[in-house]
Amino acid sequence: PILYSYFRSSCSWRVRIALALKGISYDLVPVNLIKDGGQQFSAEFKALNPMQQVPALKIDGITLSQSLAIINYLEDTRPNPRLLPQDPKKRAQVRMIADHIVSGIQPLQNLSVLKQMGEKKMEWAQNCIASGFQALEQILQHTAGCYCVGDEVSMADLCLAPQVANAERFKVDMGPYPTISRINKVLLELEAFKISHPSQQPDTPAELRA
Repeated sequence: PILYSYFRSSCSWRVRIALALKGISYDLVPVNLIKDGGQQFSAEFKALNPMQQVPALKIDGITLSQSLAIINYLEDTRPNPRLLPQDPKKRAQVRMIADHIVSGIQPLQNLSVLKQMGEKKMEWAQNCIASGFQALEQILQHTAGCYCVGDEVSMADLCLAPQVANAERFKVDMGPYPTISRINKVLLELEAFKISHPSQQPDTPAELRA
């Protein structure tokens, strides 16, 4: 497998966690979203992913983009360890939380949107994340055990940790979100989350390495 990734991309991090949890080794091709006006806009990368976004994963003779589509494919083809619960209600809750983050928070504060916000980009990002986290905190109070849904790491957790990292980067006050913060702290202790962390990637700038 070949993963096209950017160290700081939360969407790429979700997939790196999934690959790590499932023990899938891969080659990483960095795509710098800022350098050269954004390497994702090159003709070569556009041929790979017409949406000009990371991540993209070449695996089993196909190329997939969109982090949840990639994670679902890995789940279908390499089901251990499971990232979607077998219980239909819990599975729906996992998908709900993942969608809440992937559709309802992250796109509003990603690089392409922030570029258009000019001087207001920090305030915009903080407001988008805070409003999403207010809802997510309430949801998690009903679904969480050790992790987002019960006591097994799921696709929801793969979305949560990268979004909290974004919140911290944009200096969002995490005080009002104790459940989110508690789960995130536990997740960051897991080996798969550590080795896939933005501070540990081949394309991480020296000053941001842990």
